[in-house]
Amino acid sequence: MAPARVIAAALAFVAGLGLPVVAAVAEDAPPPAPTETTPATETVLAPVPRIAAPLPTNKLAPAGILAPQTYKLSDERTLSRWAYSERRARIYRDHSLSNGYRGRLRMRTEDGFPEVYLLLDEYVDSKRRIWVKVRLPGRPNGRTGWVKRSSLGPYRENRHQIVVNRRTLRATLFYRGRKVWSSKIGVGKAGTRTPAGRFWVREKFRVKGAPAYGTHAIGTSAYAPGLSDWPGGGVIGIHGTNQPGILPGRVSHGCVRVPNKKIAQLYRRVRVGTPIFIR
Repeated sequence: MAPARVIAAALAFVAGLGLPVVAAVAEDAPPPAPTETTPATETVLAPVPRIAAPLPTNKLAPAGILAPQTYKLSDERTLSRWAYSERRARIYRDHSLSNGYRGRLRMRTEDGFPEVYLLLDEYVDSKRRIWVKVRLPGRPNGRTGWVKRSSLGPYRENRHQIVVNRRTLRATLFYRGRKVWSSKIGVGKAGTRTPAGRFWVREKFRVKGAPAYGTHAIGTSAYAPGLSDWPGGGVIGIHGTNQPGILPGRVSHGCVRVPNKKIAQLYRRVRVGTPIFIR
């Protein structure tokens, strides 16, 4: 007997006994046509993940990451990231190997400390190569470039920011946007003005045998525009002084002078990689 006739006979027998009958549908029966209440089944694709944090790799981006895309690494105010250079790799004008390069990463500062780079953006290209946009120390001030992720060490975070106000002659340190330190300062005089712009702390050290620089010094990525033959190439520093009576004022060759007691406080609080805004 055909399967359909068997099912029909069974249903008739059950009905004859007075039992409730439940409709049966053969497994090989076609599905019902879609209606407004039973729409056709659609395949829903999971969204391709965007970068939610710096990628934990210095090779290729994971296959599941959307490419190309950009991730912001620093706002240079409440959260900034920095890294040491791992090798003298090329610095490119863009996140591409074909648009030319503008030099190489440095391994050491002018004073012999490991070089530090402030990181701005992370970019994953169509081949899943990871690029990092960095601020560059050197003249002219304010340059940026792109390097391969593999040319930098581990990312490190910084929550501080130093703001130098040349008009009010005051420097302020912020932590997560909150003021935690402030001092009167001396800045560059006419002809050797302290340059404006966005910079960062590259080094810090105690000063010995040079009273004019006070007790502590913080080296920055800013360079005096007209003093390339100055010792160290004209790097702008934030340091103490043996003449606190001339502060506040426009008294230096471009460096930011701070009373010795205040520079000692700043030295203890600030770390390399701290962004600096000179306005």
